[in-house]
Amino acid sequence: MAQRPLSPHLSIWKWGPHMAVSILHRITGDGLALVGLGVMLWWLGALAGGPESYATFAGAMGSPFGMVVLVGLSWAFFTHMASGLRHFVLDMGAGYELTVNRTWSVLSPLLGILLTALFWAVILTK
Repeated sequence: MAQRPLSPHLSIWKWGPHMAVSILHRITGDGLALVGLGVMLWWLGALAGGPESYATFAGAMGSPFGMVVLVGLSWAFFTHMASGLRHFVLDMGAGYELTVNRTWSVLSPLLGILLTALFWAVILTK
């Protein structure tokens, strides 16, 4: 069997924050699609099932494990949104300068954490 050459990207590109944010964008999107869809379908089923089934859902989501799931989903949403906005700007042809790209790559996950904290602060103070 002939030895095929490896793709040149393995020897040219160095690992950077833009690559990590791109992978994180895919992971958070998959998490939202899988876990978020499951929670949403359970919530809708609980609404349709009446007060007892909704109380079961509310009890599960109000438990410590349920709160971790909900905080994780909101973090995934805000991180995916911030990264998606970054990708949107890149798709328009802007932000490819190294310093700008690196700055937004670092700020995207931080913005996701900040927005998640603000979101839960508003929810828990009301």
